[in-house]
Amino acid sequence: MKDFKVTRSLWIIILVPLLISVGFIAGQRLGEITPASIQGAETLIGLEFSPAEKDSMLQNLTNFRTGYENMRKNKLENAVSPSLVFNPLPHGYFPDQEQRDQNWGLPATVELPANAHDIAFMSVADLSTLIRTRKLTSERLTGIYLDRIKKYSDTLECLITLMEVEALEKAKAMDQELKNGKIRGPLHGIPYGIKDLLAVKGTKTTWGAMPFKDQEIDETATVVEKLNDAGAVLVGKFTLGALAMGDVWYGGVTKNPWNLQQGSSGSSAGSASAVSAALVPFAIGTETLGSIVSPSTRNGVTGLRPTFGRVSKFGAMALSWSMDKIGPISRSALDNGVVLSVINGLDKKDQSTIPAALNYSVDKSIKSLKIGYFEEFFNADRSSKAIDQQVLEDLKSLGLTLHPVKLETSVDVSSMLIMLFAEGAAAFDDLTRSNMDDLLVAQHRGAWPNQFRAARFIPAVEYIQASRNRSVLIEEMHALFQEYDVIISPSFGGNQLQITNLTGHPALCMPNGFTENGSPTSITFLANLFEEEKLIMLGRAYQEKTDWQKKRPPLFDK
Repeated sequence: MKDFKVTRSLWIIILVPLLISVGFIAGQRLGEITPASIQGAETLIGLEFSPAEKDSMLQNLTNFRTGYENMRKNKLENAVSPSLVFNPLPHGYFPDQEQRDQNWGLPATVELPANAHDIAFMSVADLSTLIRTRKLTSERLTGIYLDRIKKYSDTLECLITLMEVEALEKAKAMDQELKNGKIRGPLHGIPYGIKDLLAVKGTKTTWGAMPFKDQEIDETATVVEKLNDAGAVLVGKFTLGALAMGDVWYGGVTKNPWNLQQGSSGSSAGSASAVSAALVPFAIGTETLGSIVSPSTRNGVTGLRPTFGRVSKFGAMALSWSMDKIGPISRSALDNGVVLSVINGLDKKDQSTIPAALNYSVDKSIKSLKIGYFEEFFNADRSSKAIDQQVLEDLKSLGLTLHPVKLETSVDVSSMLIMLFAEGAAAFDDLTRSNMDDLLVAQHRGAWPNQFRAARFIPAVEYIQASRNRSVLIEEMHALFQEYDVIISPSFGGNQLQITNLTGHPALCMPNGFTENGSPTSITFLANLFEEEKLIMLGRAYQEKTDWQKKRPPLFDK
């Protein structure tokens, strides 16, 4: 009997936990929410509740989940934005809305080079003058770029859709208008390309991702319509890292023209690579957290990230409704300014757009600008330290006084990035729940499929708290820019790239040299919200002082 009692007790010790576990697992399989389920969730959110509190939650949590299931029955397209619209304007600040005539100071005359590849590497400003003075037709110029695209795009893995027929038809029409005495502006007859997350009727819009490689969207993005109305000639749609991350897309890895063993960075991978190799004089990119700045740096071109809300996102793939921005990539600050003047403006199709003037005049003196620089970032040890410090010396040689500035915030910046991940997970909810995310090429721990899955566990309360902390950050950055017109920073110095993307501030990224192994480097100029004209003023002066923007990748300089 003693042995039996011992054996029975032993079985009780073994079986009771086992039965509880089986019951828990069965509950999970049946979808039952239990106190044990809540206990597991506590670990994820860093909170702890008492047994009574857990028990009290059960019905509410079940009701919440029923609501989730009901919402999922209604399919939402990526283009449907949240009813809560992000606004980067601090309290009491309103941008200037009095638009005056632009005075770009474009050259009165330009000599036409003898060689086609020399024409291809010319700036938008110079090409505009050549077309306006009828030394060069849009048809010939478009043909030059189409030939280069067909010759080099496979090597660079930068092209998704070539629009040859449409481009030549538009170019001929622009030439005829010019013969008839009509000129639409400085982009009249100028070829360009776009990142393939912008919709164009009658073309594929692949978002660089295998699940969407045959997708057609029956609308044309506002930025494309504005450029077309300004007389620009769309020649192609360029690659992007899948769903706007990196340079890996469903067809390969977009290459850096300066080093074909290296990716072009991203996610505006094809746009930057194509401009660098002179497949187009300018292209449209987008940025959420560095997707204009990073590829502009890697490919040695000039990128302008506008203020959030200046450029309409209608017709663009949404990754983060509160952080996505659309801007130009070209050979110069001036070129970017010209393009921005066309694509900016209020759009009734995009609730996030904010009316604001863009008043640039070549007659404004850079001596009127108060300029700061993030001293701590310039003094930090890194491979481009001497190159970046030379920028400060170049600006001082123009007679400018530079003031040291410290970038300080009272809030934790990186924690706010859960807003990007949560919004991205919402934008691609169907992709995750259908397991179609398995079709994406990149599947590493930091790739979108895993990020979107993990973001499902970000609490709504913490998302709201991140948004509130972001409001504090906006006010603090606004206070800083009350003291300065432009602040200069190493492009990847400290956390300024995170901060300014969260606050929506504009940035101008320009080439400023090369590392010892021949890789391009960059510098970034920052300005207050909706004051891009100051970036263009100072950027133009810097680029007229130096010539880094005129450097050509040797493999494509032919």
